[in-house]
Amino acid sequence: MTATSGKIRIACFGGIYNNYLALQAAIHDAQCRGVDALYCLGDMGAFGPHPNRVFPLLSEHAVQCVQGNYDDSIGNSLDDCQCGYTDPRDNHFAQISYDYTLANTSQVNREFLRSLPGSIRLEVAGKRVLLCHGSPRKTNEFLWESTTSTHFLERLADEYAADVIVVTHTGIKWRRKLSCGRHFVNVGCLGRPENDGQTNVWYAILEFDSSHGCQIEFVPVVYDYRRLAQEMRQQKLPLEFVAAVETGWWTTCLEVLPGKERRAGQY
Repeated sequence: MTATSGKIRIACFGGIYNNYLALQAAIHDAQCRGVDALYCLGDMGAFGPHPNRVFPLLSEHAVQCVQGNYDDSIGNSLDDCQCGYTDPRDNHFAQISYDYTLANTSQVNREFLRSLPGSIRLEVAGKRVLLCHGSPRKTNEFLWESTTSTHFLERLADEYAADVIVVTHTGIKWRRKLSCGRHFVNVGCLGRPENDGQTNVWYAILEFDSSHGCQIEFVPVVYDYRRLAQEMRQQKLPLEFVAAVETGWWTTCLEVLPGKERRAGQY
């Protein structure tokens, strides 16, 4: 997309994690809001049931996708998800999720994941926009609000020639205004709640116009989480995963959280 005038609005979805029900609800919501384009920042698989149900939705609604670490691993049949965890418990559950997703993703969809670009660059209303997964420099880099300095984000914007950097990977939304009208945005994810005790998930809408620059709105997505939990049980996925969907509290992948983000959760 290259647009130099008028108001342009794009919807950005983070990690879907096989949650086709939330993806369907988010696409519908974004279309009702009149967005001009839909983007997914990677990690189609992981965590949830029925991986192949995500891909027809992406295709039917022309969602443009970035390759996340999970997508690279599934597409190339690697040994693990390249999620970047260091804790043995986190890696244990990550491996269960990865093995299930790899076994249940069709060859055609693996080829699609393998073909995805590592980033997408846009020029919108005079702003250089960079869409990627974890960070511009590393697909599986965790950038948290509490531990990422503004100075570091300014340096990323300089080094990668971007006015707006948009990422996901951590599963928790946040944004930071930078100098010269620049922005860093983590859009959160659609795959599971963000460790806040709520069952909804999140995506972001970025609005650009030449007069006001970039405006960012985080949008909650209400979907049939009870159905998702039931299907997860039927697929014999870990009950810890099911509990996160039903309660809104993370039960796994906790060790990667910095102190502030972890203290906001129940565990």
